[in-house]
Amino acid sequence: MRKLLTLAIFPLLFACNEGDAANAPAAPVAIDDHDRCHICGMMITKYPDPKGQVFLKYSDNIPKFCSSRDMFNFALQTENQRQISALYVHDAAATDWEHPADFAFIDAKTAYYVYGTSKKAVMGPAVAPFSSKAAAEKFAAEYGGRVLDFESITLDLLAGSE
Repeated sequence: MRKLLTLAIFPLLFACNEGDAANAPAAPVAIDDHDRCHICGMMITKYPDPKGQVFLKYSDNIPKFCSSRDMFNFALQTENQRQISALYVHDAAATDWEHPADFAFIDAKTAYYVYGTSKKAVMGPAVAPFSSKAAAEKFAAEYGGRVLDFESITLDLLAGSE
């Protein structure tokens, strides 16, 4: 009887693990030289500053963006918010500003941002992402701007209303 019970429970253990793996956010993908920004259509790798990408719950399409600013302009739209399963941005402290590297993608929701910096960005004022608050504060001290968390980035801020 005990052997039969063990055999009956065993498949359930694997089913639970498979469900967890299916719900795990996808890992960031490389940005190809031919990828275009989902918002403005510009060639992403031709321009400076950290980039972004969004994973959608019900699509294999991965919108990629020429700047973290454009990524936020997409992600913060009401009709898109519920569709997003993961957001990634380049860690500006871990990669070159002019040519961000794919290894430097971090979870956008846990990042800190410097808004209003003097650093050149592709689409208006930069929204410079960092994996640590200390790195963001150091960047802000050197290039100006204010340090914000993910929840503080709003469409009003990006439009210059805040």
